[in-house]
Formats: sequence, C-alpha cells, structure tokens
Amino acid sequence: MSLSYAHGTSGTPLLGDTIGANLARTVARHPDREALVDVPSGRRWTYAAFDAAVGELARGLLAAGVGKGDRVGIWAVNCPEWVLVQYATARIGAVMVNINPAYRAHEVAYVLRQAGISLLIASLAHKGSDYRALVEQVRADCPALRAVHHIGDASWDALTARTATEEELAARERELSCDDPVNIQYTSGTTGFPKGATLTHHNILNNGYFVGELLGYTEHDRICVPVPFYHCFGMVMGNLAATAHGATIVIPAPSFEPAATLRAVQQERCTSLYGVPTMFIAELNLPDFAAYDLSSLRTGIMAGSPCPVEVMKRVVAEMHMAEVSICYGMTETSPVSTQTRRDDDLERRTGTVGRVMPHVEVKVVDPATGVTLPRGEAGELCTRGYSVMLGYWDEPEKTAEAIDAGRWMHTGDLAVMGDDGYVRIAGRIKDMIIRGGENVYPREIEEFLYGHPKIADVQVVGVPDERYGEEILACVIPRDPADPPTLDDVTAYCRERLAHYKIPRRVAVLDTFPMTVSGKVRKVELRERYGSA
Repeated sequence: MSLSYAHGTSGTPLLGDTIGANLARTVARHPDREALVDVPSGRRWTYAAFDAAVGELARGLLAAGVGKGDRVGIWAVNCPEWVLVQYATARIGAVMVNINPAYRAHEVAYVLRQAGISLLIASLAHKGSDYRALVEQVRADCPALRAVHHIGDASWDALTARTATEEELAARERELSCDDPVNIQYTSGTTGFPKGATLTHHNILNNGYFVGELLGYTEHDRICVPVPFYHCFGMVMGNLAATAHGATIVIPAPSFEPAATLRAVQQERCTSLYGVPTMFIAELNLPDFAAYDLSSLRTGIMAGSPCPVEVMKRVVAEMHMAEVSICYGMTETSPVSTQTRRDDDLERRTGTVGRVMPHVEVKVVDPATGVTLPRGEAGELCTRGYSVMLGYWDEPEKTAEAIDAGRWMHTGDLAVMGDDGYVRIAGRIKDMIIRGGENVYPREIEEFLYGHPKIADVQVVGVPDERYGEEILACVIPRDPADPPTLDDVTAYCRERLAHYKIPRRVAVLDTFPMTVSGKVRKVELRERYGSA
C-alpha cells in the first residue's frame, strides 16, 4: 500500500538570498534587459534603471524613518510604483503589507491597526474609490499610522526628495536575513476578520523562483501579469519569478481588462500569460479575439479554481500556450505547493493540480485522526517545507490551529493523491456535506451540473435537515433567466449518473452568488440564507 505522501526532491538548491541580494545578482547579469513595462503609461525600465529606482525609493524610506521590521502598507492597483515598493521595502528590511484595492474604510482600518502600519502608500482613486478620502476617514483610529503617501501626487515625490546615503542603505542590508519577515498578506476569510499571513524572503523568493524554473523561464521571457499584485499570484508567481530569472514584468492595465490584456500580449510580444479561468474565458469570448496576434505566447499559469476542459483546449490551441501550467496553493504557503509540468497531458492539466513542488512535502490525512491515508482516498491536504509562513501576524492561537507541531500547514482542502503523485482537489472540508452518514463532496456535483443545458453556474451546499442531518441544495444561475431549471429538471438530469444520496433535493435560482473580496463564493452565506427556508 502506497501512502498519500510526496516529497519534491530536486537537484537545484534553495536560494539563501534576501530579495534585494537576488535582485542585485540579476541586475549584474542583465543590466540592459527590460525589467518592467507599464503598458498604460508607456513607461519602461531596464534592470539597471529599475535597480536605480528601487534604490532611490529604499533610501527615501530610510530617510523617512522606516526601520527594520516596520510595517509599510501598500493599498494600490497594479502600477509600476507597486513593484518599486515591493523591492524597496525588501531592501531595507521593512515588512510590506498588501491591502486589497477593493477594501472599504472599515476593512482598511482593521488592517492598518492589526498590522500596526506606520507608513501607508496608496493610490489616489480607482473605479469609484477615493483612497485619499477613505484614508482620512479612518486615520484618527489608527494610532501607529504616521505618514501617508499617494502615488501620483506630491506626497509620492516627497518620498524620494530626501534620501539616505548609499552607505546607510548598504549598512541596513547587511543586517538582513533571508528568514526575516518581508510581507504580510491578509487572507480573505469567509467568516470573521481576515488573518495576516506573514511571509519571509526565503518563503516567497524561493517559491517564485521554482515556479519560474518549472515554466522554463529565462531572461528572454516576457510575462503579462493581469492578476493583482496584492495577491501572491501577482507579486510572487509574477514579479519574483520574473526578477529571479531576468525576465520582463508586463503590466497590461491597473486592473483586469480582457482586451487590454490581449493588446499587451500582442504589443509586447509576451511569452507568458497569467490568469484565473474566468479571465481566460473573458479573453476567449471577446468578439474580436481572433484579431489579436498571440503567437509569441508559449506558457503561462492558470490558478485560483479548476479549469474546464474546453477552456484549456482553447487556451492551448488558440492562445498558443502549449506549456500552460496549473498551480495550486494558498497565501500561507507562499503560495504554490503543487504544479503541473510543461509536458503534462490535458487530463492532468484539467483533472489535477499537478504534483509536489521541489523542496516541498505534501500528504493527505484523515481529518479526524491526522493519519496519512492510502493513495486514492480523500482527506485533508497538508504541506510542509520552506514555503510555510511564519504564522498569522500577532495571532499565535490562529497560527496553532493552522500549523501543527510537525510544522505541517493544514490547508482545509479535501484532496486525493493518485498513484502517480498527482493531486486532485475535491473541495473544502468545511463544505463537505454529511447526508445520512454519507460524505458528499459538493465539487463533484457542481462539476456534473455544469453540463446541464439550463445551468450557467452552480454552487452546492448542505442545509440542515431533520431526517438526514443535512440535505443537498443546488444554487444555480440559469443560462436563460426566463427559463430556469426546476428541481424536476435537475433530478432527472442526475438520476442516471449520480448515486441517489448525491442528488440535490432542493434548487434555488439566483442572479449572482455572494462573493468575498478576492472573488471566492461565500458558501457560508448561501447556507445561512437557505438553511432555515
């Protein structure tokens, strides 16, 4: 019997650098290659120019009194300044705190207070959000916050108007260790307040590096990054993967726009494109999709949720992304734990989330006992290694709930490891429905119901039931609002293909699903909404 345990052995050693030292090595190798391109503004930086701009901002932050370990908040949409802040804070040993641009006043206030942010860098405005007004609204309630600088006005320029010396910056860098915290990212959380996953140079630099290694990145790659920088997808799998290999970061727009993304790929001859499946679907569905020249693409990353087979076929065939990769992970693991390989077939790219990353361990355990299960059995996916966070910022109890005594991070995801080591995600443990003693995995039913001709989207949840403990509810968004599927339609569709205990006993028709700020469906809200009906 083979156990659901896998260790990513590798002949390539982990990097022992800080992010600043790693960048310096890349600059020395490729000073004249492009590091960063901002398509909306037309601004460009070679690695030498990028290094100079990062150094200037780092010395400005030193002159502003930012100490090692101080928290610097970045509350901004995708722009070159975001990237400069990422590397400048790393060079001075500050902890950059990512703040979701969609956050409203009370959410920003919580993060400012919880992380103890002393200096905040923010956009001016985006999509109806006046960041300056929102900051002023909460500033009085955030005693640690002593300075705010807005990208695009005089307060941003003031950051580099008075700078420390090169010697002072070099002295600070000599104090830094790769195991120092460098980044706090708040997990969206479907219940309660978000938690601040605290990540080190070692965590995120190595994760970005090995994601790029598996994609075959070199200094000749140009990576289009339409995913947000405030999330690991953008700042680790995008920015750090690029700079660790001398590749180019291409910003297509401040936030995702399908046409702007494809224009950027065409204009900048990008070789790699990132996105969640819904982004790729939006790009493929553009009326003039066929007019874009995407022939420069060879690879990219799809992550965030499972990729439908038909979408993957089109991405490979029509977007020229023959080497596109699926990545799986979580913010707390820097983020990637498993990844498909460049030569994997369609089945592995759509039916699994790949196999374990180099230098990482994964196992599937019985959620009740913690015992590692045989391969082929569903249980909780756990991961261990260099990528596991230090912990949740200033929340030791919550950290202890997530990371056990053996330093295994418990993901909360139900997974099955195959004999070949490839991992399939079956859903969230807390979403599992126990109906009359039978374990029911919502994702299995959801994926089946996606094939129903009347259903555009579906989420399956368990609701209380006197007889069975829980009953199955399918929340559906119809393809045609005038002709929604009935319970009889769904029952008939399922009867021949699903075991009787997996067939939904209730159907709710919705226009939209309640979502978290990071785009995940709030199943807890669906359960609350329909649980007493």
